Amino acid sequence: MKGLILSGGRGTRLRPITHTSAKQLVPIANKPILFYGIESLRDAGIRDIGIVVGDTRQEIREAVGDGSRWGIKVTYIEQEAPLGIAHAVLIAEEFLGRDHFVVYLGDNLIINGITEFVAGFNQKKPNSQILLAYVANPQQFGVAQLNGNGQIIKLEEKPKEPKTNYAVVGVYMFDHNFFTAAKAIKPSWRNELEITDAIQYLIDYKFQVESHIINGWWTCWRPTGLCWIRLKPKLRAK
Repeated sequence: MKGLILSGGRGTRLRPITHTSAKQLVPIANKPILFYGIESLRDAGIRDIGIVVGDTRQEIREAVGDGSRWGIKVTYIEQEAPLGIAHAVLIAEEFLGRDHFVVYLGDNLIINGITEFVAGFNQKKPNSQILLAYVANPQQFGVAQLNGNGQIIKLEEKPKEPKTNYAVVGVYMFDHNFFTAAKAIKPSWRNELEITDAIQYLIDYKFQVESHIINGWWTCWRPTGLCWIRLKPKLRAK
């Protein structure tokens, strides 16, 4: 299994903080938020990690290096422009090959890590598994609808009237069928290949797309700054 961390965003909506640093390198508890993602993948047993970089590529390279400080191997993949999450994964196809893989947005921090998430995927072996969180403000996120078995049946991006409170966190698992989906979808109104469209393609074509609901704390960078979201403790991961 391989990991793919997306660190290509410019972070323009977080200025002036990102005038002097890539948003993925802004520290939380004296450590760049990107490092938490690297450690989460490593702790889940993933040692071969690709990092998609853009305008801040040199900063990211200097901070992370070859990955040896974490006992991993890092491969850098350059994205010429921020053309969407699905596009960032698509350009990593040569690196990812036929392996199962985790996609981790580099500005997310999952306090309890993703070890259980990865273990669940390895056990069930679906085509895709999406990390979700129960939130009070689903209008600000991609939102998932589930069936009674915990499978995702529909995704909506920032709906005005969300049908559930399950937000898409920004950590995904796929098998090689993802590339079929990413090549089939069209750019959105933002001229980006949206990860939600690729996942919806998998759903529509009857691929197995499972959910995994996390508990604890989830932190992420948003246009308004750092968001801290306390998840409902009574929910159990599926």
